Amino acid sequence: MPKYADTSLYTCEENALWALLIKNQGKIFYTAKGLPFGYQIVGNEMFVDRKEKSITRSSVNASYRKAKTLMATFGRVAGPKELGTFGASYLFPVFLELSLIQA
Repeated sequence: MPKYADTSLYTCEENALWALLIKNQGKIFYTAKGLPFGYQIVGNEMFVDRKEKSITRSSVNASYRKAKTLMATFGRVAGPKELGTFGASYLFPVFLELSLIQA
């Protein structure tokens, strides 16, 4: 039987973000370099079809918190490197396409 991470400490906003990601899995997104990719959510991991390793839910939340801070401070997120987290090159275009950030 698989074990799942304790999600009780996630905020309502973080839970809504995860639900939004689940809703949009299978959609095609494009990296900053124009490479197409999709993703699947399995448990608390995001599996990108261009990558062997998964992006954990905690990494997604960390990227989202950083993006929110940048949006509040500068009104935009200039690129994936600004997020500074594992998987940012995939999370940035997803956040952008889902209108969670502006570039």
